[in-house]
Amino acid sequence: NSDMRAVGKWTWLTLAIQNQNRVLYDLTRRQYDVIVVGGGHAGTEAAAAAARLGAETLLITQKIMTIGALSCNPSLGGVGKGQLVREVDALDGLCGRAGDSAGVHFSILNRSKGPAVWGPRAQLDRERYRQFIQSELLSTPRLTVLEGSVDELLVSQPNPEEPGHHRVTGIRLVDGSHPILSSSVVLTTGTFLSGSLFMGQTTSPGGRMGDAQSCAGLSYTLKETLGLRVGRLRTGTPPRIVKESVDLSLAQLQAPDKQPTPFSFLNTHTRCKPEEQLPCYLTHTTPGVERVVRESVHLNCHIQQDAKGPRYCPSIESRVLRFPGRRHQVWLEPEGLTSDLLYPQGLSMTMPPELQLRLLREIPALHRAEIRTPGYGVQYDFVCPTQLTPSLQVKSTQGLFLAGQINGTTGYEEAAAQGLWAGVNAGRTALSLPPMALSRTQSYIGVLIDDLVGRGVTEPYRMFTSRAEFRTYLRPDNADLRLTPRGFEEVGCVTLRRYKKAVSVRDGLQEALMALQSFLPISSADPVKLCQVECGASLHRYFQALAGPLRDIQRLVPEPLLHCLGCVLRVVVLLESEPLPQSKVLRALEQFFIKDLSTFLHSSFPQSLLVSQSLPLKNIPTPCFTIGFLQT
Repeated sequence: NSDMRAVGKWTWLTLAIQNQNRVLYDLTRRQYDVIVVGGGHAGTEAAAAAARLGAETLLITQKIMTIGALSCNPSLGGVGKGQLVREVDALDGLCGRAGDSAGVHFSILNRSKGPAVWGPRAQLDRERYRQFIQSELLSTPRLTVLEGSVDELLVSQPNPEEPGHHRVTGIRLVDGSHPILSSSVVLTTGTFLSGSLFMGQTTSPGGRMGDAQSCAGLSYTLKETLGLRVGRLRTGTPPRIVKESVDLSLAQLQAPDKQPTPFSFLNTHTRCKPEEQLPCYLTHTTPGVERVVRESVHLNCHIQQDAKGPRYCPSIESRVLRFPGRRHQVWLEPEGLTSDLLYPQGLSMTMPPELQLRLLREIPALHRAEIRTPGYGVQYDFVCPTQLTPSLQVKSTQGLFLAGQINGTTGYEEAAAQGLWAGVNAGRTALSLPPMALSRTQSYIGVLIDDLVGRGVTEPYRMFTSRAEFRTYLRPDNADLRLTPRGFEEVGCVTLRRYKKAVSVRDGLQEALMALQSFLPISSADPVKLCQVECGASLHRYFQALAGPLRDIQRLVPEPLLHCLGCVLRVVVLLESEPLPQSKVLRALEQFFIKDLSTFLHSSFPQSLLVSQSLPLKNIPTPCFTIGFLQT
């Protein structure tokens, strides 16, 4: 049936190897529980989450080959963003495990500050990331993938027992084929909603260079049929530079962490070995860059538009015009283990290609640079997110959920977080279950959604730790303890395997906590402090009382606890909201113990020693992430 183009031969072959009993697209099927439109970071997480929940799900994307593509920067995580990745992983999402598989340069940002603002980050191999996401989706039960473009939503009268003026009942494809019905629809259109591409004075319809132009019909449905308020935003991407044409000796080398820290709580190591990691390089703009920008403003129609661009990731034109006379950072980042390209982060630009090359060559390290693909700008429609509920469903339209850049955000991590939660609630709605919401006191995902639906956006929204009032509690290291049990017990999006892993870690930490609470240091020199930590005192009181002599912390930790040091360290960090001298505790622990952690990571607990002690430590697991996180 030519009306339903599903996949190419490679997809059928891959699927046959992965699951011989599963058909990727049933040509006779016209109804699903959930339809997800778009195969980017939001769409892939939404489709996978709905399927995990038990809903029969259809993912529609323009090109199956671009599912999971990294459209802009080949990186994942960062300050605030890394917290979102860890929370998506705690709810059994894809991007954390994909990052561990595709990462080529791992680092923890903000390590000099407290644990609440540490930011796990990785440079990614574009091809590995795309392959991992596609492999996961094509092997997910109850998930079907269709290649095509959606022209309009099918709208009917609402259910009078539920709030709303309309109800979405499915979609119709551009090719005019039969409609596909569903109980819920999730729109994750990214920059493709009435998108326009800009380069110099040239404009063309589209949401990403090299892909088919976006459909105006869907935007028309949202504005005219459903009456939603729609705005306009813009973004851009830098040119890709041939690596061999760059003089890296004139740039400052930025090495990765010696021991990569995985994003996923399920992983103890990354696919890329420590010695295989690639470095990044730092350089800066020069007065010549500013001169080229000013001379080309009249040839750059994108920069003259009224649409708001990202404040925290602006184009080089915006930087120069807003902050004249300054030197701006440019990061030269690898695009993969076998890629011959570099990504110049900080040089997003939309001027004509010949001027882009001239600008690059004003930077010493790039004085011979060659461009493989020029930079360009994108303008696209977004729906004002105050029209959504905390479940990411449109208030006025039953069964319609929005996630990603269509809600006015920017960034892979923000899109993935929204996609997962929209997919969860779309699946629950289709299965006649009540919607779920996350409080901003519980997670960064809750902060993100609450900011969007409660305050709206005037520019592309990006997550920062400063947006979270409870950031000392919402740390990246405890996302599994905060979200995984709820994801399994209440939401239904977490697999049994991950739930058991989280429960094992939780129980192990509780045992370590009990052991510390039961331990009394024998010290006649500190009778007052010893009195303050009588039996039954809390761990908070214990460490508070011992804040003075922490230089002698080795005598404070009993021998058996040294063999579950990972749990001890994590328990210390788990003293979330108490006014503890955490920095002193961590510094002391690092000073005496961190040097031995690499050995501890790869060794088993000496059970004979543990059994000989009257402390409940036999089943304490090794929280490798926390150990790696605390390495210096």
